[in-house]
Amino acid sequence: MPRTVWSGAISFGLVTVPIHVVSATENHAIRFHQYHLEDMSRVRVRKICEIEDREVSQDEIGKAYEISKDTLVPISDEELREIPLPTAKAIEIAAFVPAASIDPLQVGDGYYLQADGPVATKPYKLLRMALERSAKVAIAKYAWSGRERLGLLRVRDDAIVLHAMRWPDEIRSPKELSPGAVEVSDDEIEGAQALIDHMTRDDLSGSEFEDHYTDALAEVIKAKREGHAPPEAPAPEAPDGKVVDLMAALEASVKKARDSRGEGDADVHELRPKKKTAAKKTAKKTAAKKSTTTKTAAKKAAKKTAAKPKRSA
Repeated sequence: MPRTVWSGAISFGLVTVPIHVVSATENHAIRFHQYHLEDMSRVRVRKICEIEDREVSQDEIGKAYEISKDTLVPISDEELREIPLPTAKAIEIAAFVPAASIDPLQVGDGYYLQADGPVATKPYKLLRMALERSAKVAIAKYAWSGRERLGLLRVRDDAIVLHAMRWPDEIRSPKELSPGAVEVSDDEIEGAQALIDHMTRDDLSGSEFEDHYTDALAEVIKAKREGHAPPEAPAPEAPDGKVVDLMAALEASVKKARDSRGEGDADVHELRPKKKTAAKKTAKKTAAKKSTTTKTAAKKAAKKTAAKPKRSA
């Protein structure tokens, strides 16, 4: 079981749920050390006191706020824990909102909230089931590591998950990144939608959602350890500099998606409805011409019949 990151309570209305906060994720990345290229010795980062010019241990290090270059205000961890805010000791739920209303850019690291003892079991389950049935998420405020934070509570299986969130004013506006005026046709949009349909999955299971970089890196380390040359990556194809035909690219992408899902023998639907429309228009014009010709011939025949003299009795 991962270690407890923080202990406190969830508070919503007059209900309090004592909880432990534990990490909900793991990092499987391969880590490296820094070393001196000349003699392969480790390079370490040491904390040096500027006045005494000596390395100091962690228990000699504290926090301080710099008002000016020569003026520091020390703040202890105990003072941070006792800060006069209700969110310093509790995750205070402020509102419940639809999950779709939350911008994913605001959502950060996830933590499991574990009920703290038998007294917390019932209110914990109550909150979990209420969240589950409402199909909403809770927005809360809490204070960790010297600052008040925004959080999102949701349900995952039988557990309540807390996601750290960025404050709305921490999200930059994308307006300056706009690509400007550019025309995109309905046919191209429909082609992109067809590709989305063919790439739609029910979940994220499958080899394409595995960390192949870490596996490849492990192979490089193994080869070098055994004295072999590391495996070479295939050379990427150089771009030809030509303007991309979006419709052709979409059709090729749909075919590739079909092949990857074992649907290679099926026909790829035509993504160029313009051609179909043109064919329909041509067919309509041909039919209209035939109809006009038939009507004209019928009129001429009627005129000839009317012009013939009647036979006398």
